[in-house]
Amino acid sequence: MNSDLNQALVVGLDAGGTRTRAVLADLGDGRALGEGTAGPGNALTVPGPELADHLTEALAAAVPAPLRGRVAAVAGGFAGAGHQGQGADEPGRVRAHIALATALARLGIAAGAEVHSDIEIAFAAAPGHPADGLLLVAGTGAVAARMDTRAPATTSGGDGWLLGDDGSGFWIGRRAVRSALRAADGRGAPTVLVRAVGRELGLPPGVLPPEGYGVADAVPWSATLRTAYRAHLLPAVMDRPPVRLADHAPLVVAAAEEKDAVAGEILREAARLLAETVTALAPRPGEPLVVTGGLLAPDGPLLSPLAEHLAPFSLTVTPVTDGAPGAVALARLAHGTEGRRR
Repeated sequence: MNSDLNQALVVGLDAGGTRTRAVLADLGDGRALGEGTAGPGNALTVPGPELADHLTEALAAAVPAPLRGRVAAVAGGFAGAGHQGQGADEPGRVRAHIALATALARLGIAAGAEVHSDIEIAFAAAPGHPADGLLLVAGTGAVAARMDTRAPATTSGGDGWLLGDDGSGFWIGRRAVRSALRAADGRGAPTVLVRAVGRELGLPPGVLPPEGYGVADAVPWSATLRTAYRAHLLPAVMDRPPVRLADHAPLVVAAAEEKDAVAGEILREAARLLAETVTALAPRPGEPLVVTGGLLAPDGPLLSPLAEHLAPFSLTVTPVTDGAPGAVALARLAHGTEGRRR
């Protein structure tokens, strides 16, 4: 922590599905000065009192008590919170506002606070903090948005695991399990995913295919073991919440790196579907496309194939791996500082 602070401060919050992160920054130049983390911050799935506790913990670690009176603005991006265009009474935004107000009051931080969706802070985190352009999120789910004045104007995809999220981590993980089942009953090509999926789901070693199954000249897999594999795999999958299928996406990435043909085809199809989701928003030549989510990280498996699919639009594709700087930028904008510095 830098103790030589001579001007006001802002706080940006990135409250996601697995952790809540608070960043204290200089109001004038946005320079990060402190950070705190805590548990999950999804405004719809984390109970209100627990959400307030997580926000309090992250804020307390980021903003030492002597500096709390200097905080001029707070902005938080929350998973599960709707965007500004959905109105102040959108359930996720309401819950996030209540929890954030509670946390700030506990700590004696009297600054005004704004609540945003997680996609709004992801877009604002891009270099230069663009106001308009396109955003694509590809994590467990997948959604694209046309951003207008830093808020989604129209969206494509994002219909959830049951009806959509094409090309997402869930979609990839589900394809991995489907490919394993199809290989086991003879409908699909042999693939190393059969063994990888079975091991991750804790199937008995005796029902797994032989080591090297899915590779040329591998030891054959008997019909008896194929039947036993399916009999164990289906209950193992059904015992978990459906969204846990996304856990298998990394297995596909690893298998593709080993040149597994089935895994490679899954990733190619995922990239095509994500490009289709962006294309539905009628991209304009040269406009920014901010991409976020593990699949689209700078070293992620889908960034390059996605860029190839979208090459005819000449978009400026920018990966964003951290939403907290976007929350800081929105806090500075709320105070008017970021706008005056442009």
